[in-house]
Amino acid sequence: MRRLNCFVFLLLFSLEVFAQSFPAGPVTVIVPLAPGDAADISARTMGEEISRRLNVPVLVVNRPGAGGAVAAASVVQAKKDGQTILFAQNSALTFRPAVDPQGTSYDPQKDLLPLGISSRTPSVLAVRADAPYKTFAELIEHARKNPGKVNIGHPGAGSVGEFCIRLINTLANVELVPVPYTGAAPSVAALRGGQIDGVVLALGALGAQIKAGTLRGLATSNKVAEYADIPTLKEAGYREELFGVWFSYLAPAGIPDDARKALVAAVEEAIKAPAVAARLAPLGILQAYAAPEAHAAEIREEFRRISDMLAKAKTGK
Repeated sequence: MRRLNCFVFLLLFSLEVFAQSFPAGPVTVIVPLAPGDAADISARTMGEEISRRLNVPVLVVNRPGAGGAVAAASVVQAKKDGQTILFAQNSALTFRPAVDPQGTSYDPQKDLLPLGISSRTPSVLAVRADAPYKTFAELIEHARKNPGKVNIGHPGAGSVGEFCIRLINTLANVELVPVPYTGAAPSVAALRGGQIDGVVLALGALGAQIKAGTLRGLATSNKVAEYADIPTLKEAGYREELFGVWFSYLAPAGIPDDARKALVAAVEEAIKAPAVAARLAPLGILQAYAAPEAHAAEIREEFRRISDMLAKAKTGK
């Protein structure tokens, strides 16, 4: 009987260990933008908290390009064990698939499993502090006098920044030229070097330089107390606002349920950690947790809105 009891105990213990086999090693977080971008800073900050909760290292790997499509595709193609996840901006999940469905090798609503929205940050149109235009109205006036000659950088084709530039062109009837880069940091470097005239990026990538006085914000998607002097488009007299940016975690669809549960719990706890808010708030990145179900709903709704916008632009209605 003792031997039988020992056998049953060992069997149950082995089954419990097997059921709790995730994570089996380091968790890799793929980030679609270059090092130093707001997404990169957010991923590394929250990665430390996720690591503590899963008790394994969290490795952040940068794979910029194609408005986040390169990184998203690599996660979709990763082994479906939960050891590789994506930390993405909405550009890779809603904008890119709507803009270039044929060139996007994945369906965010089918191939990726939402784990939770982590944070939001406004989009900001910024120029150098020494630019001849000091306000959004002055930039538009300059662009109208110089059609097709005002170049505005953004983090890649299909990005939120590119769509903001498209929106400005439509609302203000101007020809700002969108210039794609492989992330925020390269586009800011190009702006400061005089290769382009402005950028539209997440506030997290611009806040420090706006505060330092090297860049000037001319328009924002929504107000932040620390940057209250930057107007929204509606404050400037237009009928719509710039698109904002949100960041979220996703895994390849089809990962084991134990991995999904562990990741969802770790992501939620990391997002809500006071230490994360303290480090990201000064960068203009605000905690805004949304559970997986709400995350999936936002992907569907934003994709619908962008698709409708593109359809109307094509038909002129």
